[in-house]
Amino acid sequence: MTPRSADRARYDRATAELDAPLAIVDLAAFDANAEDLVRRAGGKPVRVASKSVRCRALLERVLARDGFAGLMSFTLAESLWLARSGFEDVLLAYPSADRAGYAELTADPKLAAAVTVLIDDPAQLNLIDAARDGGREVVRVCLELDTSLKLFGGRVRVGARRSPLHSPAQLADLARAVARRPGFRVVGIMAYEGHVAGVGDAVAGRPLRSRAVRLMQAAARRELAERRAEAVRAVRAVVPDLEFVNGGGTGSVQHTAAEDAVTEIAAGSGLYVPRLFDNYTSFRGRPAALFAQPVVRRPGVGVVTVLGGGYPASGAAGADRLPVPYLPEGLRYDGQEGPGEVQTPLLGSAADDLLIGDKVWFRHAKAGELCERFDALHLVEGDRVTATVPTYRGEGHTFL
Repeated sequence: MTPRSADRARYDRATAELDAPLAIVDLAAFDANAEDLVRRAGGKPVRVASKSVRCRALLERVLARDGFAGLMSFTLAESLWLARSGFEDVLLAYPSADRAGYAELTADPKLAAAVTVLIDDPAQLNLIDAARDGGREVVRVCLELDTSLKLFGGRVRVGARRSPLHSPAQLADLARAVARRPGFRVVGIMAYEGHVAGVGDAVAGRPLRSRAVRLMQAAARRELAERRAEAVRAVRAVVPDLEFVNGGGTGSVQHTAAEDAVTEIAAGSGLYVPRLFDNYTSFRGRPAALFAQPVVRRPGVGVVTVLGGGYPASGAAGADRLPVPYLPEGLRYDGQEGPGEVQTPLLGSAADDLLIGDKVWFRHAKAGELCERFDALHLVEGDRVTATVPTYRGEGHTFL
């Protein structure tokens, strides 16, 4: 029996009394992945990206471990909800236009102390001030540095289109603008190198592309390390008591942690290890989050049909954004249908061993987005479900 076959047997036994569709998290794999993130961070605290987990119980579990500190959230509404739930250090990693949320933040001392908001433009300060509605609390501010690699005089850009602040001087200018403005305080810098942390460098069957990605990432890491250090020095000249400099992501933890200018690492997807993280040379994680769909039809030899399963991930559309049938091994999509909203045909010799009602286990392409499809996660230890915990959706929250 292969290790994957053994896992399938465990998961089937653990969920034998539960009807699919359902989602699980293997706690042994989850904890092992957490330990690996801490190891790769080399002593720097790991701030957990909540959008990659989307389950309060598992956020609490990982933050209880040594080496983890604070959350990185994705909307202001989520940030306020987490702060009200007892999380005391929440960094909002994206700008917000949530006026009602800002009114609440600036009127509540507890929330204002727990939540740090992200800006990259003075206009965002104007929006916050206009939303205060009498709230006088000082807003904790983090500045975002653009990490993209610009080549050939800026004619070629590699990296996500995030902050307009690319140079250390631009970041320092915004820090000075915040320092002059009552009601705000710069406490941190964030720089997320998604083209390094979120792009696989060992894609199966694509050796030339993989080598090109590795060369690009090596160049990007060198350029960013130098520019990020200069940016931190420039901002510290304005804000000597800067609290943190956040960088990284699951795919670049050890590289970013090696930079002296960085004080903490962001990571979250590495806890669940979705399929997009199969294509990395820098680390190997254990798939921890899976979902199961039931076999409902057997249309013919070498094919079964499961209920639902069409859960594409965000990003540029492509086959790499689709879930993959994982257990039993040897199943693949029908190229004419793919994974569907209501039904998904699966081809392969393994189909002939599946009966009506059997479970087929899938891995999602991205981490936390799986939780937008399920109200609960069944936590598996060995071959037993030891707890069932709600996702954000299960608690009535869909923040985006």
